[in-house]
Amino acid sequence: MNKNESRLRRAKATRSRIRQLAVPRLSVHRSGQHIYAQVFDASGARVLAAASTLQKSVAEGITGTRNIAAAAAVGKTVAERALAAGVKAVAFDRSGYRYHGRVKALADAAREAGLEF
Repeated sequence: MNKNESRLRRAKATRSRIRQLAVPRLSVHRSGQHIYAQVFDASGARVLAAASTLQKSVAEGITGTRNIAAAAAVGKTVAERALAAGVKAVAFDRSGYRYHGRVKALADAAREAGLEF
């Protein structure tokens, strides 16, 4: 089993538990160059809010797209968009990634911006 298969296996287990909660989920994906965040509704069928370092509005005030500052900017933006869409509480889906570095920075920024999880 390679690194990505292990990550996807962990993500599958987490998502099955989140599905039982029946709350919107904040899903994170990170690549070598960018970080992405989406808020899905409870059924997982619709995206309610999204942000990534690819978007110009997010990448304006940051230097580089693969650092903790960029992840924090994405977290803040996705939280603001989720609150505007009427979502106040979410379950955090880290997609099998370890909770440190960019993933932790995104989560902390989203909490500071008003999302509850």
